[in-house]
Amino acid sequence: MTDNVENLILEHLRALRAGQERIEQEQREVQARLTSLEAAVLGTKREVLHTQEESARQQLSIDGIKERLPRVERRLDLADPPH
Repeated sequence: MTDNVENLILEHLRALRAGQERIEQEQREVQARLTSLEAAVLGTKREVLHTQEESARQQLSIDGIKERLPRVERRLDLADPPH
C-alpha cells in the first residue's frame, strides 16, 4: 500500500511540475509579446512626434510666407489699395 501511495504522490508531483513548466513557458511567450508591443508603441509615438515636428516646421514656413506676401504684392502693385 505504501508503494501505491508513493507512486500516486510522485505522479501528482510530476503532473504539477509539468503544469508549472507549461505556465512558465507561456509566461515567457507573453513577456516576449509584451516587449514587442511596447517597442511598437514607442515606434508609433516617435512617428507621431516626428509628424508633429514636421507640421510645426511647415507652419513656420507658411507664417514666414504670409508675412512676406503683402510686401511682394505691394512691390508688384498687386495689392488692393487700402480703403
